[in-house]
Amino acid sequence: MATPGSIGALELSSIAVGYKVQDELLKAADVELLIARTICSGKYLIVICGPISDVKSAVSVGERIAEDALIDQLIIPSVSESIFPALGQSVVLSADEVDALGVVETFGGVSIIAAADAAAKAARVTLFRIHVAMALGGKGFCLMTGQVADVEAGVRAAAADARKRGLLASSVVIPRPRPEVFSEYI
Repeated sequence: MATPGSIGALELSSIAVGYKVQDELLKAADVELLIARTICSGKYLIVICGPISDVKSAVSVGERIAEDALIDQLIIPSVSESIFPALGQSVVLSADEVDALGVVETFGGVSIIAAADAAAKAARVTLFRIHVAMALGGKGFCLMTGQVADVEAGVRAAAADARKRGLLASSVVIPRPRPEVFSEYI
């Protein structure tokens, strides 16, 4: 599938219901499954992509099947293309690409995807990691780099999106981080 224009996600409180929702939404629409797995605190996360009409249909089916097990959901019609490599943790930075570091942390897996998209659309930042709720007690975080002013703008936008959902845990901008902070990515 070519890079899709939209993304949908559901976070569920039940693993069993998560498997059922995953099956039903994949049967309901022509979407690609990006993530479907258990996440911390005994939850289940499903992330899909595809044409907006199919993503809307699939998420709608998922919401209906999930009933009370639905914790959070999102649909982003025109998702930033930088979300996909950062979500797949496949971004490799070279030493000359790193500058200021921005970190946004949320209390949920779905909310960090929405926050990262807001950052990518608000500023000239490089998203290089979106970590969704694994080994984090159900939290999520994203990492971005760029010029200080851009990272500040990206972090502000991401934090505002997460705050609007009531799920912002923390956000920071580090203007001149030590190279060791990026050692895993360079």
